[in-house]
Amino acid sequence: MNIRLAAFLIAMALWTAVISARLVELQVVEHEAYAKRALDQQQKTVELAPPRGTLFDARGRKLAVSVAVDSAYVLPHEVADAEAAAQRIAEVLGWSKKTVLARLTDDRRWLWLARQLDPPAADALHALDLEGVNFVSESKRFYPLEEMAGPVLGFVGTDHSGLAGLEATYDSVVSGEPVRRKLLRDALDGRVVAPGFSFIDAAPGADLHLTLDATVQYVVEDELGRALDATGAKSGVVVMLRPETGAVLAMASLPAFDPNRFGAYDSSQWKNAAIESAYEPGSTFKAVVASAVLDRNLVDPMDVIDCEQGAITLGSTRIGDHKRFGKLTFREVVARSSNVGAIKTGLLLERSDFYDAVRRFGFGDGTGIDLPGESAGIVRPVERWSKYEAAYLSIGQGVSVTPLQLARAFGALANGGYLVEPHLVGFIDRGGRRLSPERSAPSGPIAGASTLRSLTRLLEAVVEEGGGTAAAVAGYRVAGKTGTAQKAQPGAGYFADRHVASFVGFVPSRAPEVVALVILDEPKGKYYGGEVAAPVFSAIMTRVLPYLGVAPGVAEPPPGRFEPASPVAESPPALLVRTVPPEPVEGAGTYDSVPDLRGLTAREAIGELARAGLVPTLHGSGFVEAQVPLPGQPLEQAGGKVELWLGARS
Repeated sequence: MNIRLAAFLIAMALWTAVISARLVELQVVEHEAYAKRALDQQQKTVELAPPRGTLFDARGRKLAVSVAVDSAYVLPHEVADAEAAAQRIAEVLGWSKKTVLARLTDDRRWLWLARQLDPPAADALHALDLEGVNFVSESKRFYPLEEMAGPVLGFVGTDHSGLAGLEATYDSVVSGEPVRRKLLRDALDGRVVAPGFSFIDAAPGADLHLTLDATVQYVVEDELGRALDATGAKSGVVVMLRPETGAVLAMASLPAFDPNRFGAYDSSQWKNAAIESAYEPGSTFKAVVASAVLDRNLVDPMDVIDCEQGAITLGSTRIGDHKRFGKLTFREVVARSSNVGAIKTGLLLERSDFYDAVRRFGFGDGTGIDLPGESAGIVRPVERWSKYEAAYLSIGQGVSVTPLQLARAFGALANGGYLVEPHLVGFIDRGGRRLSPERSAPSGPIAGASTLRSLTRLLEAVVEEGGGTAAAVAGYRVAGKTGTAQKAQPGAGYFADRHVASFVGFVPSRAPEVVALVILDEPKGKYYGGEVAAPVFSAIMTRVLPYLGVAPGVAEPPPGRFEPASPVAESPPALLVRTVPPEPVEGAGTYDSVPDLRGLTAREAIGELARAGLVPTLHGSGFVEAQVPLPGQPLEQAGGKVELWLGARS
């Protein structure tokens, strides 16, 4: 008995020692590891994106915001009747029952059912009150102006990453730090006890304040859309810049897309043609040739050039003009856009000088715009030029440029010869700190001051008496150039019936505030740039210049070196002198359109507008010289207001 008792006690002591050792191992040595395993089994951590920074236009209007929406997740083991639940969910979300059922019967403990639901869908799903379907709040990107500036703003995927446009370029700036929610399960691995158990907030993303002006963008897209309808063109582009700073006021590529529903569009429509599509510029490129020959004193504006009655032969290729021109002055060659005259002028240049001029205008390099996917275009190295390369370049063939490159080049003509870096973000607001993105300084002048003055006069002649008369803007002097380019065929040659029509110019020509380029791709019927693109330029400027506070008849500034303005001070001043409040007037309501006030005194004009029920905003004093809206426009288009520019009667 004593032996058996001793053996039992020894066995018990050993068993107790083993159990104790195991407990020490579990509760002390491996405590952290087992505690982590328990925590992993008890809770699910979901990473959610914080609100992205807001995108504002140049005047503080919201172009992209983040809103709180519901996302639904499912715990498949809690769903009692998966078939019935799948049917009801499919009806609410517009999905197939098979897709929903696959999620409700998944082997996983937890998975997303539907992310970032629109409020109506979320409300309907909430109303079903289904077991196993729960909700968590997420941030979703929303673009209140829908399609407007869609290719510029870009869009955000369900993983909250910027996938295109500014959203992609500045993704790390506007995205902020991710946040996490812990979903706690009970001991039976059943219902989530506290969906909001833990919510660790992180700093939201920084705000971007753009140079883009929503009103200007609206006008640009409105007029471009009208032009596409009128001409049957398959697409169109408008770029509008501040020539001194490179600030982009508007950038439109139509047809566009709604970034709120980017998945509903073919991916080809996400493309921003203003920076991604390179094309042969045609006659707009003649400004580069004119600048080069003037700067080297090879031609004077009044020199006479024989345009051979409208045709010239280069090897086996015959190049014609749109009219049979005889002898023209160089001024007339530019104004009337003679191909023969331009070719003869371009051939005066040494090849190296011609190539240098093209490169100095920035062609062949990206502009540095703060958008992804920019094309550099194509400029062949001079050592690879063919025998007649210079002749073809003189009329804008054999080179490809982007719309933004061409707009920037004309911006340099306008600002005194300096290529500036185009940009869309004026400043970044990070928690109250205003940060300016770094930008490269303007390069050296593309041509001398006297050359640029002479070229400006030549470009004015294009609008005043040449092929660009349809680009004229009442009250303003315009300098610009038309372009009509045949589209190149894949392989070799050009399509006979496919053209790119364009007009590029700056206003006011003697003190430029705005440079803009209009492009229509493959217009039907009329296809010359002066016929279809120039009128769009005029229509846009007629509406935009008064809004920007650019008064008619701006005098030429004194000569001086161009100094770029601060990149964060680009929102134009209103320049509004005074607004006259409305007063009750006898006979009010007798007008159904905006009256013609030109030539009236300020007092007389105010009286007429009062009778029309409109509020005048006055610039200057004296007699009315110009007005916006123009006479005869419906009263509803005036929006209750009319701007008047006053001056002394001549």
